[in-house]
Amino acid sequence: MQIIESSKTYDVAIVGSGAGGGMATKILSEAGFDVAVLEAGPFFDPAKDEDRNQLRWPYESPRRGASSNRRSFGDFDAAYGGWNIEGEPFTNAPGTNFWWFRSRMLGGRTNHWGRISLRFGPLDFKRKSVDGLGDNWPIGYDDVKPYYDKVDKLIGVFGSRENIHNEPDGFFLPPPKPRLHELYYVKGARKAGIPVIPSRLSILTKRINDQRGSCFYCGQCNRACSAYADFSAGTCLIFPAQKNGGKVQIFTEAMVREVTTDKNGKATGVNYINKADRKEYHLKAKVVVMAASACSTARILLNSKSSVHQNGLGNSSGLVGRYLHDSTGASRSAFIPQLMDRKIYNEDGTGGMHVYTPWWLNDKKLDFPRGYHIEVWGGMGMPSYGFGFNPNDLNKVTGGAVGGYGDSLRDDVKRYYGATLGVSGRGESIPQRDNYCEIDNDVVDEWGIPVLKFNYKWTEHEVNQAKHMQDTFEEVLDAAGGILLGDKPGADRDYGLTAPGQIIHEVGTTRMGNDKRESVTNKYNQLHDCENVFVMDAGPFVSQADKNPTWTILALAWRASDYLVEQVKQRNI
Repeated sequence: MQIIESSKTYDVAIVGSGAGGGMATKILSEAGFDVAVLEAGPFFDPAKDEDRNQLRWPYESPRRGASSNRRSFGDFDAAYGGWNIEGEPFTNAPGTNFWWFRSRMLGGRTNHWGRISLRFGPLDFKRKSVDGLGDNWPIGYDDVKPYYDKVDKLIGVFGSRENIHNEPDGFFLPPPKPRLHELYYVKGARKAGIPVIPSRLSILTKRINDQRGSCFYCGQCNRACSAYADFSAGTCLIFPAQKNGGKVQIFTEAMVREVTTDKNGKATGVNYINKADRKEYHLKAKVVVMAASACSTARILLNSKSSVHQNGLGNSSGLVGRYLHDSTGASRSAFIPQLMDRKIYNEDGTGGMHVYTPWWLNDKKLDFPRGYHIEVWGGMGMPSYGFGFNPNDLNKVTGGAVGGYGDSLRDDVKRYYGATLGVSGRGESIPQRDNYCEIDNDVVDEWGIPVLKFNYKWTEHEVNQAKHMQDTFEEVLDAAGGILLGDKPGADRDYGLTAPGQIIHEVGTTRMGNDKRESVTNKYNQLHDCENVFVMDAGPFVSQADKNPTWTILALAWRASDYLVEQVKQRNI
């Protein structure tokens, strides 16, 4: 196939437009760099009519809001992509059940995520020093804190100052009050001796600049906000960079195949397939920033083979793709009889929880290392497709016939809707060298690019953590006055532990470190093997923590971008 050369050479090519790519776009373009952003999906702006799904009724969808191949979380959800994308397969090695979510849209996963915006704490960067497992990061909290502070102020996050050592405070906007179902969680958790604090979400509860509005509490952040009141990389980073005069050119529907290099092994740009005309192009750049997500970046690097980089770009250590790990997850729900026959009113609030429980047992010896936080869900938000209740579950606890058709169904929906309370754990897994993704040379996608094969197994650490979650869930929900729904998952089901990849927090495939034999990037996200290639997604994470990774991706991308600017000024790159 003939590859079409670009006539222009950009200062920086950024592969991926999510949290890391968006931050790199803003910082580098505003520093005067001529930036090209390559995104594998279409352009997306939630304020434009063709993209706006906020405040639409489920019945306006042909599928009543149900999911589709393009949108895994519902027809109005702002998630183009999913675990199964037509023409873009991946494979699992025997014994592996890894779920790989790919986002295909400008802004990536930041359009539809839960906006849970947590800083990693001092312990999270140095866990090996605590439990002897895995590795410490080559940096600590004090190295990242100035960038967490900058991210808080630039983007906005609500929360409260709590002075919890490993749950660092930041610069917070006022948090919203708990909703009724959350007050029941607060009651149950406190009765069980478990702390509860206001959530920390990147949603504007008050206006911070002229380019973004404040939240008007429709509870639909998953649909992306037409007022730009919640954080997404497009609306809060890329669009402002363009408006502030930055040189930013966006290439959408651009499926990157590889990073190209010269005879000395230095990056010269990227090759990509334009999905519109199905032709392959070479975009020339002096520096390449990989921010395609941990696994996609690993795939591109492993497919970037040359005479200098025979095992893939940045892979002299053989570690590209290794130490892949995802958050653990498990859930439970309960029926709260006191919430039956509720008066119907708008309590939607933000598009996420208003309270949550941070990990509270750092100093207690348990049968598993590290920990998890607890997320809370329920309430009376707008019903969506399949919103209802399981009649079998409710019949067990009410002793009556629930459901049916017509008026009886409508009456039961009014009686029981909003009377459930759910909790989910999100925890830290231990990075394992033998959990990894690699190239499957026997399978290609529709663009002719070799796909990823996953090798992954949970260890007893994660299984024991899930057991602790389930025991805690039962204690809290019972103390809240709830009647537990469904059966408690046991050892035969790994205590309800989700499949790896299902939480969509995968990290670690291009881990950072000081020793190039044991890591892929240095402490500034720069490839050891190629000085003009940086990785600014979650790939460089040495460990995950029990926190969602987005705020740390943003902080590290800003830190790496500052370093890149300085290196260029000093003519080191």
